[in-house]
Amino acid sequence: MTARYDVVVRHQRHGPVRYALRSRQAYWLVDLDEVPRLPRGLRWLTGFHSADHLGDSARTIRENLDSWLAESGVPRPARVRMLAQPRMLGHSFDPLTVFWCHGADDAVSHVVAEVRNTYGGRHCYLLQPDADGRAETDKAFYVSPFNPVEGRYALRVPEPDDALIVVITLDRPGHPPFTATMTGTRSANASLWRAPLRPWRTRGVSAAIRWHGIRLYLKGLRPFPRGGHA
Repeated sequence: MTARYDVVVRHQRHGPVRYALRSRQAYWLVDLDEVPRLPRGLRWLTGFHSADHLGDSARTIRENLDSWLAESGVPRPARVRMLAQPRMLGHSFDPLTVFWCHGADDAVSHVVAEVRNTYGGRHCYLLQPDADGRAETDKAFYVSPFNPVEGRYALRVPEPDDALIVVITLDRPGHPPFTATMTGTRSANASLWRAPLRPWRTRGVSAAIRWHGIRLYLKGLRPFPRGGHA
């Protein structure tokens, strides 16, 4: 079953410079065994591509995820639902993709959070959330240039139903927390045909990240060294 969510993404930086941003986006929740596709010949318009998620374009997204989980010692899930933005008009930049992995009893056993940055890197975090969808993990990937690769994430990632809520808080000793949230409601129309009608919602994400980076630099923040990619 495919669902579309109209979401609001918010970032709140509490220090050393107070700064907040807000943007509207659209995300799809899809079953990885029934990924929606447009008719052949029109798939260049929009769709979900394995090259955009865990990398190997010769395999399906499900095969890529199963392989990554196996390397992490996790057996193949009975079912996986993915929250992501589709590639639109040949462009893809999805800062966060979330995979809910279900066991044979249909309960969520693991969550995989795939994070991408504007430098071409990506990293997956393997989570085992509690019944309320809460989990913690150490930060291991360079995302914002104004935060070093240190600290610990506290996440809230309950599987969406009529409402979607994802909360990520980065805590670093001696520093105020950085919080990112994604909230939204299920749309009555989940057709993939709607995606290319608003291509700026994907293309605008990476441009907005760079624009806000410039503003933070002008406010006095300076980047931390990037180091190697995960």
